[in-house]
Amino acid sequence: MLVGIARDPEARVCDLAERIGISQRGVQKILADLYLTGYLERERVGRRNHYSLNLDQQFRYPTEAGRPIRLLIDTFVGRGAAARDAASRDAASRGAAAREAPDRDTPR
Repeated sequence: MLVGIARDPEARVCDLAERIGISQRGVQKILADLYLTGYLERERVGRRNHYSLNLDQQFRYPTEAGRPIRLLIDTFVGRGAAARDAASRDAASRGAAAREAPDRDTPR
């Protein structure tokens, strides 16, 4: 479920159920548990929910206890995917700022 949400934070319950192969009710129960235990947050956007993961939250299972879920997400979604997304946004905003800034070499 965590990987499914990381790949598509705007996925609907029915989308997650189909991808994972469980019922929609099962997905709802898992989402509620993840929300109550601090693994994810949900934001209502129009008629849909947008989910975001707390990547610093630690696993509960004894063999992985103390390790952040970021390790799982980086392994299955792509190492550094969030960093690449942030770098892309930063580059786009720098490009926009450069287009808006006056050119100092151009005479007035």
